[in-house]
Amino acid sequence: MFDTLKALPADPILGLLTQYREDSHPNKVDLGVGVYKDPAGHTPILDCVKAAEKIRLDTETTKVYIGPTGSVPFNQLMGELAFGASHSALIANRVRTVSTPGGTGALRVAADFIKRCNPNAVLWVSDPTWANHTGLFEAAGIRVKTYPYYDYDTKSLKFEQMMATLNTIGKDDVVLLHACCHNPSGMDLTTAQWDEVVKVTVKQGFTPLIDMAYQGFGDGVDEDAYGVRQMAAAVESMILCSSCSKNFGLYRERIGACSIVAKDSAKADIAQSVLLYVVRCIYSMPPAHGAAIVETILGTPALKQQWLEELKVMRDRINGNREMLVKQLIANGVDRDFSFIAQQKGMFSFLGVSPEQVATLKQDFSVYMVGSSRISIAGISETNVDYLAKSIAAVIK
Repeated sequence: MFDTLKALPADPILGLLTQYREDSHPNKVDLGVGVYKDPAGHTPILDCVKAAEKIRLDTETTKVYIGPTGSVPFNQLMGELAFGASHSALIANRVRTVSTPGGTGALRVAADFIKRCNPNAVLWVSDPTWANHTGLFEAAGIRVKTYPYYDYDTKSLKFEQMMATLNTIGKDDVVLLHACCHNPSGMDLTTAQWDEVVKVTVKQGFTPLIDMAYQGFGDGVDEDAYGVRQMAAAVESMILCSSCSKNFGLYRERIGACSIVAKDSAKADIAQSVLLYVVRCIYSMPPAHGAAIVETILGTPALKQQWLEELKVMRDRINGNREMLVKQLIANGVDRDFSFIAQQKGMFSFLGVSPEQVATLKQDFSVYMVGSSRISIAGISETNVDYLAKSIAAVIK
């Protein structure tokens, strides 16, 4: 049976990571992998996470299955974090949440759930979107189309074209939106633009699927959830996929959540029964450790405050890296306008250089990024920014 298989290309980002590790250049720079890094280039465990893990270690009494729904306290607290504790959808008992293996697991649960709701639904994603979105939904048997989003020439949002396309999408389809810190462009909707998107969603009747992988990395925990909260208050049906990988630093614990917002409590119960069947067929039971960490942090006022402070440090560092790179490019005589980098949000931006220049940066300067010139802002540091700026300057002149 296996003789019929043909090799598939490796994930380009993971391939870059291997090349970077094997590179002996003393000034090599990794701008490929999307993980937070401190000034020393390390991805640390948050202090609040260490404290919560100690509590977990001291109080855990069993390793028995947690159940397909996952941790009930985790699900409740994640719902409050995303929607806000006093949100009308929560008060009306319209939301059902399950714990999932990371944000990717949440998206796959959502994909199979959509397939059961409407096997012929088309799922629309932004152009561009996270590299794994299309493959993930196609693997679930869903047809994927794109709507205009990022203008590579002007480094801005194609909002008019985006809205024109959304105005053609019917009630049987699903539109995937990034809550904040758009991956890979870093170009987010403004609050006014979110309001327009909510209006067209209500008018057209399609189902919004919001992917929120970076809550707290843009402007703040509440600010980054603006679109989620406005949408949930306005529509009858909605899907939200959340991840704790970035904002809690729990990359390898693989914990996230998939939330369904239904018209009323009765329909939410029906949706949850289907959601649980989907879970049972994919991975049966979610992991418990990451959920226990998050619920301990969110459920303990002192730890939650500590988390918010540590999250702000990460957010401020990323925003500071953006400004630092722009200033250093100017200091190295680059007259091309890179100010868009400082204006964007989150972990990523497109540098805006050609694939050939990306290749030259890697070959001649050991600066690693994916071929689209998407860079991980967290890979910039005070110690490498001058070398990075000089390398970019040498390539684009």
